[in-house]
Amino acid sequence: MADAGVASRRACEDLIRAGAVEVNGSVVVDLPAWVDPQKDRICVEGRPLPKPERHLYLMLNKPTRTLTSAADEPGSDRRTVLDLVDHPAKARLFPVGRLDYDTVGLVLLTNDGDLANRLTHPRYGAPKTYKVVVKGSLDEDAAHEIERGIYLAERKAGRTVGAARTAHIELSVLRRERDSTTLELTLREGRNRQVRRMLAAVGFPVKSLERTGIGPLRLKGVARGAWRELTAAEIKGLRRAAASATGEQEVRTDPTPKKKAPDTPKKTAKRPSGSKRGRPQAEEELAPTQLSRKAVKNAAHGRPNPNKPARGGDG
Repeated sequence: MADAGVASRRACEDLIRAGAVEVNGSVVVDLPAWVDPQKDRICVEGRPLPKPERHLYLMLNKPTRTLTSAADEPGSDRRTVLDLVDHPAKARLFPVGRLDYDTVGLVLLTNDGDLANRLTHPRYGAPKTYKVVVKGSLDEDAAHEIERGIYLAERKAGRTVGAARTAHIELSVLRRERDSTTLELTLREGRNRQVRRMLAAVGFPVKSLERTGIGPLRLKGVARGAWRELTAAEIKGLRRAAASATGEQEVRTDPTPKKKAPDTPKKTAKRPSGSKRGRPQAEEELAPTQLSRKAVKNAAHGRPNPNKPARGGDG
């Protein structure tokens, strides 16, 4: 319903609970409700829902002085990212996340609401990468402070309600010059003007800011102010990253079943000569579910078992 332009996702849920939605002639009031838009007849307040559009995924290289929004506020007449796109399908596109008015670079435009939600919701922490030029020569102390996290004020309803520390940030220095430093930053959260505020807090104001990546997607093959459709490989990479962020497993598309390894007769371990019933085996003969004395000692001191693999508006 949200993808069809009825309302926001939350407002659509309210419509369902209020009994305003019918599926194949039956009123649906419970969530979640699973339907197939291609086969099921869905009506909202008595009006049939149009069939869904083909999903589109566009990469836009946003120029400066452009609003990352579908429309400007009433009374304003600023250029938006959608003003730069004239796709022949005339689909209802929207930007995934936000970039500041004067920040340039990668903006993803789509009509796939589910993927957009997974890439922007703070719970999933999809990484976003920026190329930043700051004034002055950034020293190691300032770099470490940014990586560890900086307390930034939080505002609600137009007033400051406290401060919270930013999440861990990946930072690398790309180039140093006499009066500027070029950095690459990767964030997994998107506070208002976060990059500019962090760098200003450590005394290095931003001279230019460009977003170069969203998840595995990288800005390439498109000039400033232009756009292109994503390749099949880029779309697949975004979907894989979204599934990984939510803990889902990719569906195996190969229809050929994997061959099962032939059964081998189990070998019965022989008791070492001279051993007695109840006597523990040597450490190298322990069953996989048992722990050696060394492993127990490591666990007691908080050290990992060496034989067990470890678990694995912006700008």
